[in-house]
Amino acid sequence: MSRVFLGLGSNLGNKKQNLQQALEFLKNHPKIEIIKISSHYETKPIGYQNQDWFINMVVMIDTTLNPYALLEVCNTIEKKLKRKRVIRWGPRTIDVDILLYQGYLSHNEKLTIPHPRMTQRAFVMIPLYEIAPNIKINNQPIQEIIKTLEIDGIKKIVKEK
Repeated sequence: MSRVFLGLGSNLGNKKQNLQQALEFLKNHPKIEIIKISSHYETKPIGYQNQDWFINMVVMIDTTLNPYALLEVCNTIEKKLKRKRVIRWGPRTIDVDILLYQGYLSHNEKLTIPHPRMTQRAFVMIPLYEIAPNIKINNQPIQEIIKTLEIDGIKKIVKEK
């Protein structure tokens, strides 16, 4: 079993429902076990600005899938939820990214782990910190990484009782 962190985000349609459906696909996969799920965070878009705000979250899983097989699962979830890749960093029904994969580093065109821009993005680092406060990324404690980020554009969504 390998410990993996996935980043999920949505800014089209029913964002919370899109995230929930992605979680259900992960939950129902026989080789994936969900360990922890962060809160939802509302975040302003990065890059292409003419779009709705996102809801983002991070999920900790254990899996027996190798990184490329897991990437296929992530891509399949995006296809099932009708993600269209039209504008780079543009609107999407769902985004499922492999952020970290225990014991695995890759820097090729198809799969880069750790995710190449994760340490520059509060919408990834804040929910990751929520579920893994002691993690290190590239030998740097997550607390130190967060200190360098602009966090004004991220807001935790408090669940209604």
